[in-house]
Amino acid sequence: MTATELFFDLVYVFAVTQLSHLLLGHLTPRGALETAVLLAAVWWAWNYTAWATNWIDPDRPPVRALLIGLMLLSLIMSAAIPEAFDGRGLQFAGAFVAMGLVRGAFMVYALRGSRMGRNYAQLTAWTAIAGAVWIVGALLDGDARLATWLLALALDYAAPLHGFQLPGAGRTPTADWTLAGGHLAERGQLVVLIALGESLLAAGKTFSDLETEPAVVFAFVSGFFMSVSLWSAYFIRSAQEGARVISQATDPTRVARSAYAYAHGLMVGGIIVAAVGIDLAIEHPGGQTATSTAATILGGPGLYLLGSALFNWSLTGIPPTSRLAGVAVLALLSPVALVAGPAALLCMAAVVVLVLALATGRPH
Repeated sequence: MTATELFFDLVYVFAVTQLSHLLLGHLTPRGALETAVLLAAVWWAWNYTAWATNWIDPDRPPVRALLIGLMLLSLIMSAAIPEAFDGRGLQFAGAFVAMGLVRGAFMVYALRGSRMGRNYAQLTAWTAIAGAVWIVGALLDGDARLATWLLALALDYAAPLHGFQLPGAGRTPTADWTLAGGHLAERGQLVVLIALGESLLAAGKTFSDLETEPAVVFAFVSGFFMSVSLWSAYFIRSAQEGARVISQATDPTRVARSAYAYAHGLMVGGIIVAAVGIDLAIEHPGGQTATSTAATILGGPGLYLLGSALFNWSLTGIPPTSRLAGVAVLALLSPVALVAGPAALLCMAAVVVLVLALATGRPH
């Protein structure tokens, strides 16, 4: 991993913060769905850039210039997140689509004359198809924009699954995509750390604004251990398995597609939701837990464990019973929210994830 890539990733600290604040201010089913749509787009923008740097050298001046340009577009996109479903929809969609087209065109030119150049030409064609739908959605309002952007996401996320198939051109099998598994594993680990780091910063900021009453301190400590638990569930052996398995796989791109393009998106989403739950618990540690608060406190780590389950399943081919059991236990804690305060519920959820992380020595 290069300094240029690390610099590029700093933009996504801002994006994660924007998404967390958006969800925190719109804790309704509609708000959650809108946040999920924007998160999926932000993740796809980062994900495709991380994959691209498997085949181009970020330390070369033209590539460095590309990444800096993509950083600017990422900032423009992230700045629009709070009002993406209001007056800044075209700013969000335009920057997102521009990232895909600029990156794709650069890759087609850089890899021209090779099989990878053909692969990227088909990828860029699907980026343009989905991009047109994104722009149309930005010109609509309300439910129409939401529905259209959901369609655009479906086109974006389904394209790798059918091999970017186009009439007359066929598809690009995963075996045709050469891959440096170690590089992608490092990039995946870093983006998880970025999301976890933002959750710690948010918790610290909320705690610093409040009086240090015992209940607030308890909620803050519980939130800290939730972040530690999420970190442990991934970085105690699981993260290191990725590079090893991909390097030994007969079809490394197929394994990496599930393990990193899709599973890590769920994990980052889980961290963002969990961060909102931590913030709510610190602000209001006692009393009955509101349904929306309980959904973030339990749903965040649950979504994270689902992503972890997909990650481990992709690597081992074995159903990850421990992760799925953790999701089930978190779901069983839902009735506890009727009698326990947010801080207590957060503490119990953190214990569930931490016990799971410490009890499972290897991914399974």
